[in-house]
Amino acid sequence: MKLQIVRQRKLWWTVSSVLILAGIIAMLISWQQLGSPLRPSLDFVGGTRLQVERDCSKPNACDQPIDIAAVRDVMTAEGLGDSSIQLLGKEQQALSIRTKPLNPDERVRVLETLSSKLGAFDPTKNQIDTVGPVIGQQLFASGMLALIVSFALIMVYLSFRFQLDYAIFAIIALFHDVLITVGIFAMLGLTMGTEVDSLFIVALLTIVGFSVNDTVVIYDRIRETKAESPTRPINDIVDEAVNQTLARSINTTVTVLLTLFSIFFFGGETLKNFALALIIGFGVGAYSSIFIAGTLLAFWRERTEVLTPATATVDLGGSNLASTNDISTRADDA
Repeated sequence: MKLQIVRQRKLWWTVSSVLILAGIIAMLISWQQLGSPLRPSLDFVGGTRLQVERDCSKPNACDQPIDIAAVRDVMTAEGLGDSSIQLLGKEQQALSIRTKPLNPDERVRVLETLSSKLGAFDPTKNQIDTVGPVIGQQLFASGMLALIVSFALIMVYLSFRFQLDYAIFAIIALFHDVLITVGIFAMLGLTMGTEVDSLFIVALLTIVGFSVNDTVVIYDRIRETKAESPTRPINDIVDEAVNQTLARSINTTVTVLLTLFSIFFFGGETLKNFALALIIGFGVGAYSSIFIAGTLLAFWRERTEVLTPATATVDLGGSNLASTNDISTRADDA
């Protein structure tokens, strides 16, 4: 099967534009409702997170899922009515509560009150984390700095290895991957209460590295093919390069996704969002390397590249007419 990537580029660009636009709208709504484009976790805003799970080893302890309204009533009675409450797990026997910073006595009191209302909790599965707002701001600033530096270094490397326009379109493809991943998490934050933590920044950096690797492979094949056939149309060169590397890109992505899906389903709650971000980012990264980076390069080169006319002879009736300079030279010799 030979894909005609360049001829259908408007389709690929439309799909990407719709996804990016939907993500930007979700981020704007999230900013209006939450004061942030994504729903931030404890890592970024600071506070205390209580994560508890019922002790299902006791008789009839887990017959019914946790009543979130009862949890809200308890938190309101404790003066913590603005807390973020989220049920965890398919059976909804676990609970995550994010609230303002609590001292040890306040944490004990809240846990005891919740236990009396909801049933006994498994002490081996209880998790309590406290992060100050200053640390959260530092984590966010460090993560953004790392992301910006990675883009800059990739730009420099690709400019030296290929050419400047190659590097520019590779960076555009990376922005495409990051924007779509962030946009989908903005949607999930609005609809499902999905939060982003410091691992989300790590996921974005990993996505950038994975995506640019695929793009470099395709660009390398474009450069080799162009060197062999410099007068060949750039659209044909890009299509051939993509088709030659398509099996490698698909096999690599599918292999990685199998591992990530295993982490998502069996890695526990703390790794679930991290794995989900990588699944989305790697899938979008493979898409952008195949359908975005190369088509943008072809679109640009098609309009800016000027071929140097080759010196040729004109054949009339089987006879070659030499150039005017050659005729003049022969006349002088005579």
